[in-house]
Amino acid sequence: MSKLTLLNQAGRITEQVSEQIDQYAGVFGSVKAVIIEHFGDNGLIAAYIVAAVLILVVVSRLAKIGFAAARYLVLPAVALAFLGSFFMPYSFFMLLPVTVTACSLVLLFKG
Repeated sequence: MSKLTLLNQAGRITEQVSEQIDQYAGVFGSVKAVIIEHFGDNGLIAAYIVAAVLILVVVSRLAKIGFAAARYLVLPAVALAFLGSFFMPYSFFMLLPVTVTACSLVLLFKG
């Protein structure tokens, strides 16, 4: 592909993203208006606090899952593949999918 077609595709994607952002901004604006109309400024502050707490909870859970996957899946799989490459005639990269699968199965049955 030439650079011109890539730039055209990037431009189209950017336009689609900006349209979606404008659509969601309108939804958020109407939700804000409804909250202010029914509950006032205090309700809007409470809604911001609730949204911030929910975002923090989701981000913390995702971080916890990511660290657990790295600790219990990635590190053991890499270590097993590294050790296996010393004792077996296979390379590290051939053993890695096998060790990832084995560690995944162990985690799956472990619960």
